Amino acid sequence: MPVIKADLDLCQGYANCVMEAPKFFDINDDGVVVVLEEEFPEGSRSRVEAAVRSCPVSALRIEE
Repeated sequence: MPVIKADLDLCQGYANCVMEAPKFFDINDDGVVVVLEEEFPEGSRSRVEAAVRSCPVSALRIEE
């Protein structure tokens, strides 16, 4: 199953990922991304990919 990975050092808290896929991403009190569900089913792939692409600092990726 594919897995979401986040580089917390790169994250700037833009929250684009949260807007694209709120089931999988949130922003904590420090303004850094929180991955709510690391693993995701293929049925959610398009939404997760859109969230990953929306990150302006490329802090997110999908690992197969």
